[in-house]
Amino acid sequence: MGDLGVAVVIEDDDDVRNLLDAVLQQAGFEVHSAGTGRDGVDVARQRQANVITLDVGLPDIDGFEVLRRIRQFSDAYVVMLTGRNDELDTISALQGGADDYIVKPFRPRELRARISAMMRRPRVASGEVAASSSAAESGSAGSSASRRGSVLLHNGLALDTETRTVALRGTPLGLTRSEFDLLHELLKGTGAVRTRADLVRVVRGEYYRDDTYISEADERAVEVHIGNLRRKLREDPQDPRWLVTVRGVGYRLAPKRAE
Repeated sequence: MGDLGVAVVIEDDDDVRNLLDAVLQQAGFEVHSAGTGRDGVDVARQRQANVITLDVGLPDIDGFEVLRRIRQFSDAYVVMLTGRNDELDTISALQGGADDYIVKPFRPRELRARISAMMRRPRVASGEVAASSSAAESGSAGSSASRRGSVLLHNGLALDTETRTVALRGTPLGLTRSEFDLLHELLKGTGAVRTRADLVRVVRGEYYRDDTYISEADERAVEVHIGNLRRKLREDPQDPRWLVTVRGVGYRLAPKRAE
């Protein structure tokens, strides 16, 4: 196995597949590839992939269906590749459980940077929520983004920065890397407004520096992640407990509530 684990490339174009193989091997992965969606699902399962690059336009089943099947057995990091600069593709990929997306043609350096940023924020399976999170949450109702050790607490929500787990009144929530990072950023902000551009940089990590151009597609991706978060939190948009939209600007943490 490579130093970084196993990467699976699901891509029907031979030239692109060979390029992805080379880039990921140079990065330190053991790489396996497939030219169809069904073969890709099988390879991802058999090889227990850590990272998957997944083309949207495959000859048998499209990348969104492949992603749906992979998410039934794997929490590997998934980067979707699309040949169209289409907002709908981006939204569908992120809502389906992808961690990132890149429009072709892509720069190998960009792909490596994005995967590196993902790998620095390791996942913890949703069923592995630390006991410390649940214990702290149970006695912290009504706290205003207070901290107990590594756990941030707010209105019944407990986020553990060490184990990268989240629990809502003791019930674990399965969040993607990006969802976790955005929630963490808002919780530690204690009510300060974070612009969409700020949150794009949180999601993109070190690849997006202060002077990097932030596109509308980048900001739309943040909106999709926030929407996914609200759905998992079962947030009432008319009476939010955690995530408040500041129109035309961004988002902030909702005020403390008495429980």
